[in-house]
Amino acid sequence: MRGDTDGIRGGSIAVVGGSIAGCAFARAAARNGAEQVVVLERTPGRLEDRGVGLCVHDDRFAELAQAGHLDDGIRRHRLTERHWVARDGAAGPRGRLLWVQPMPFHSYHWGVLWQALRERTPDTVAFRLAETVAGAGGDQAGAWVEGADGRRESYDLVIGADGYRSMVREAVCPEARPEYAGYICWRGSFPSEHLAELPGGAGVWPETEAITACFPGGQCVIYRIPGLTPGSTQVNWVLYGAPPAELGRRLDNPTSIPPGELTDELLSHGRRLAEEQLPPYWAGVLGLTPAERTFVQPIYDLETPRRAAGRLLLAGDAATVVRPHNTSGAVKAVQDAWAFENAWREGGSWAELLDSYDRERGQVGRELVALGRRLGTAQVGPHAPDWSAIDEAGMTAWWQHQVTGGGGFGGQALSAPPAPRQASSAAPVRHR
Repeated sequence: MRGDTDGIRGGSIAVVGGSIAGCAFARAAARNGAEQVVVLERTPGRLEDRGVGLCVHDDRFAELAQAGHLDDGIRRHRLTERHWVARDGAAGPRGRLLWVQPMPFHSYHWGVLWQALRERTPDTVAFRLAETVAGAGGDQAGAWVEGADGRRESYDLVIGADGYRSMVREAVCPEARPEYAGYICWRGSFPSEHLAELPGGAGVWPETEAITACFPGGQCVIYRIPGLTPGSTQVNWVLYGAPPAELGRRLDNPTSIPPGELTDELLSHGRRLAEEQLPPYWAGVLGLTPAERTFVQPIYDLETPRRAAGRLLLAGDAATVVRPHNTSGAVKAVQDAWAFENAWREGGSWAELLDSYDRERGQVGRELVALGRRLGTAQVGPHAPDWSAIDEAGMTAWWQHQVTGGGGFGGQALSAPPAPRQASSAAPVRHR
């Protein structure tokens, strides 16, 4: 069904990509009265096995909960402090403490958060799995998606929530491409009960404490997240460093290396980096991770000159890719959905909606990318400080220098106070 071009009354929406951003946008469209919302997800099965962790700042959570996009029913793990440490033979197994940074965040398991957002999507939203989108396009009158078989489907609006290798972005701004940052991260997770195998067990590491272990050329971030089973927790870690030279030469095109597909060389390179550079306890933590729970993520940046063209709109990582140092990836995606919902409510036409969304989120995205670059440059590679010589005062000044100038560590605050809304809205309000 095609909507009225002079006003937003109902309408048909296709969301390309069914992960966190896709679910958030599908829910927003349904709540605002779209008559048809279809999510096209290329993966044939469930996505919850993506066991990586992510964090949400307490203030950003409060804003998004008030707006009805997150809620307390989604399992999360509380963090209060981040301990920055460095290897020092005289400092003990945890390393030398550089700084205790306040960390008012909660951590999530990607799969748990995704599953919660999926469950909160109204039943009126149709999820079509194993749907590969080969192309998209449109103009001021409407939009279309093309499947792998060449068949086209028409909609009033197509939302590209298809990640950093977005097909929809090719139609909106083909000149925008992710740029390799020059380093990668190894990521892994495992059940936290395995910490008992280490000297001192889990008691060496309080549950509300996140760790950043620094070394020349890299760092490792470690924290707990909820497990897939209610009541369980997992250890989640991210180790940043330079890749083997041959791999680094192949990363000009966006790529990833999923669990189970690491070469022995790449897996050994990460393990050797941890053993040689991390304080003993934290090296032991990473050593508890089985190979099948370890994967590699090359670090990319992406900023787009626009988020909309014709009746196409970009969401989440399809619009901006921010380095993980910002701790803002999930917040960015859900805030995008909030801005889309606001623009729909306030716009009198699709053109007004798209223009308002682009203005609201475009500048925010560019500032987040800039902050991610500053943090990445300052923490990984030759421009990082001499961790062996820096003290707490130096760490505080160093950090303030990185975050001054905009961007928002943990994500920017919403531009306007969200209108209170029940997070459990089950069905869209129809606009006739």
